[in-house]
Amino acid sequence: MSEEATLSCPLPISDYQKIVLAHGGGGSLTNELVDKLFGERFKDPQIDLRHDGALLGTYDKPLAFSTDTHVVSPIFFPGGDIGKLAVCGTTNDLAMCGAVSSVLSVGFILEEGLPMDRLVEIVNSMKRAADEAGARIVTGDTKVVEKGKGDGVYINVSGVGAIEAKSEISPRSVEPDDTILLCGDVGRHGVAVMAAREGIAFDTDLKSDCAPLSPMIRALIDSGVRIHCLRDLTRGGLATSLVELSESCRLNIEIEENTIPVSKEVDSACEFLGLDPMYVANEGRCIVILPQADAELALDTMRRFEPGQNAVRIGQFSATQNIPHVTAATSFGTRRLLTLLSGEQLPRIC
Repeated sequence: MSEEATLSCPLPISDYQKIVLAHGGGGSLTNELVDKLFGERFKDPQIDLRHDGALLGTYDKPLAFSTDTHVVSPIFFPGGDIGKLAVCGTTNDLAMCGAVSSVLSVGFILEEGLPMDRLVEIVNSMKRAADEAGARIVTGDTKVVEKGKGDGVYINVSGVGAIEAKSEISPRSVEPDDTILLCGDVGRHGVAVMAAREGIAFDTDLKSDCAPLSPMIRALIDSGVRIHCLRDLTRGGLATSLVELSESCRLNIEIEENTIPVSKEVDSACEFLGLDPMYVANEGRCIVILPQADAELALDTMRRFEPGQNAVRIGQFSATQNIPHVTAATSFGTRRLLTLLSGEQLPRIC
């Protein structure tokens, strides 16, 4: 008598008894953790908004506040390191709220045995990134843990910035027929970090896109374009960010997949590894949502900056009477439905 087959479902199980890596991957399990645990316990309108930072107060200018913790492995990778990444992560989140200058706090968790020259290199990198982003590092904290318990260094950066935009930049400002601009090619950060970790070599020098977006966003605000929403494309990549926006705005999104720039190296690596570039992480890329009439001026402005040199229009929003969704027109003349990232494709990319 043959043994009875054991069937298992490949889809994520919603009721986990322990935290798994995918809970930090920016996809469906991250959203479930935020919605069912943090959101339920910390009930606040700012959490419900699901923006990149909290919008605070009614001072001379409204404030944005954000925080981010970085545990990337390896801590040095082509195009950056954990220090640059930590500063860019928080200043970019603030910029997505329209706060293009900020003050930052830094929390270091250092592992016993970390070479001092490596820490000096990380701190110097943080200073350069902060200067470029128009940020000041004004306070901080340091803890040291026993060898083997800290993976070298973990960094938390929190920041507060005054919002410079004249109108609210948030998901609730998005309107039907708004156009979606993407500032550059996608997937480079995730692939660069993975290559450094796994020892994968490319014919050309592939680097992370890690960069401060504040100077570009400041120029967009100063240009007078009517920015309705901004979103940086970190964990979960472009596709997950679009799905989250569609759900927040209660609007459909339609994009043209062949307009999305992907470098040859990233495309080849993703094809080899079975990854979709639209779900691979970025650290210096964002989407800009605004009225179609403002798109050309915005594109011209973005292309003056390194992160925006390949800026393109990729799609638009539309009204729906049903469940909002995101569809991508493919090069084969078909459309595919985009969903939240399921599981964890590239652990420890930020």
